[in-house]
Amino acid sequence: MMKTRIFLGICLLLLVLSGCSTASKISRMSTTAKISKGNEYYDAGKFRKAIPYYEAVVLERKSSETALAQFRLGDCYFQQEEYSEARFEYEEMIRLFPDFDEIATAYYRIGFCWWELSLSPHYTQDETKQAITAFQTFMEGFPQHEKKPKALEFIRKAQKKLIEKNYWNGYIYYKTWDYSAALLYLNEVIELGNHDKLEMKSLYYAAKVYLYRKDRPNTQATLNLMKTHFPESKETRKIERKFSKLKGL
Repeated sequence: MMKTRIFLGICLLLLVLSGCSTASKISRMSTTAKISKGNEYYDAGKFRKAIPYYEAVVLERKSSETALAQFRLGDCYFQQEEYSEARFEYEEMIRLFPDFDEIATAYYRIGFCWWELSLSPHYTQDETKQAITAFQTFMEGFPQHEKKPKALEFIRKAQKKLIEKNYWNGYIYYKTWDYSAALLYLNEVIELGNHDKLEMKSLYYAAKVYLYRKDRPNTQATLNLMKTHFPESKETRKIERKFSKLKGL
């Protein structure tokens, strides 16, 4: 046990010394040499190794290469799918160098990072909303950019995810017998009129709430929508059978 601890301690010490040695070596290099070495690693796909060279140039804040180093720093994290870090570096790029040639790419990739960080519709959708905002900002700032159609596609996917979130909110409230809250979310989906699976399922659970409440007018109205948009669905047939059994009909 003691030998193992000593061995791990030695390994940690060597790792620290190695890092210090690399940092010391980079600090003695010229700015041109730093950016050149960073580019060499970047072009070879060794993004992790490129990062300290770009960081060193960025920290100088005085070189003509600083803007490129800042952009490439974001790219290094982006290529490694470390999207939180990449987003931060691209935001720094925009803040510090708004006139850089690749500024449009930075805006676009911020949206992409938010999208990749977003969770499934079962969870909170803060990142999804941020993605929509970021892509909209990109399209407003660069309306002729070749990535605009792709940005629009991401916005549509993000909006669909928000609709799914509303459906799941409604479904969860339905399963926990909070029918007023369930209807609030389900009706948001229904009112969009997308005539898709989410609307059909939202209509189904809304109708079940109205049936439970013996609310004939709203049940009838919901059933009419189901018969119009989803006449062959099993959900429509189920609601129709249940509705016919209500007393007084």
